[in-house]
Amino acid sequence: MRFRTRAEAGRALARRLGHLRDAAPVVLALPRGGVPVGLEVAAALAAPLDLLLVRKIGAPGYPELAAGAVAEQDSAVFINEDVVRELDIPRAYLEAEAARQRAEIGRRRGLYRQGRAPLPLAGRSAILVDDGIATGATVRVGLRALARSGARRVVLAAPVAPPPVAAVLAGLCDEAVFLATPESFGAVGSFYEDFTQVEDEEVMALLRQADAAAHSPKG
Repeated sequence: MRFRTRAEAGRALARRLGHLRDAAPVVLALPRGGVPVGLEVAAALAAPLDLLLVRKIGAPGYPELAAGAVAEQDSAVFINEDVVRELDIPRAYLEAEAARQRAEIGRRRGLYRQGRAPLPLAGRSAILVDDGIATGATVRVGLRALARSGARRVVLAAPVAPPPVAAVLAGLCDEAVFLATPESFGAVGSFYEDFTQVEDEEVMALLRQADAAAHSPKG
């Protein structure tokens, strides 16, 4: 399965999530790449769109390889022990990088939220959306944060993930929806024709679009 754009993937994902439309859902996108996907899901479910601020701790020399991750709502640090052992990554590096990524979460919080508080999740269905999952480190941290949020139901939705990672993540939430779990995986970008990096300006524009849709008169 290959998607033309993240928006197209979001529309396809939304068709698999229609059963949640009446479950008072809140769509939580992982920025930045998950936001165009989440916008389409939120629009289809008539749900509000918010962000779950999570940052990957990249391995030394391999910034795209997750050695761990941190989340806005959780003081704990997830460590990908397999990667840490294989690359013999020092704990001091992980601690320093975790602090740096928390600072980036703070920057993004101020930029994206503009002083707005996160949407309350208590008693609602929380749908965590990304544009694809590789190691699952950031999603794992996100799911852990949502498990402590008071959400009635936690759902993970992503266009693509490798089978072993998909199986592990499915066990950490109430429901997991993947459009494809190919044995031959590679990188998330290989499943898109256009995988242009999503910039901060686009994230803010998409959030404004979602907010305008949420407050528009319903016909």
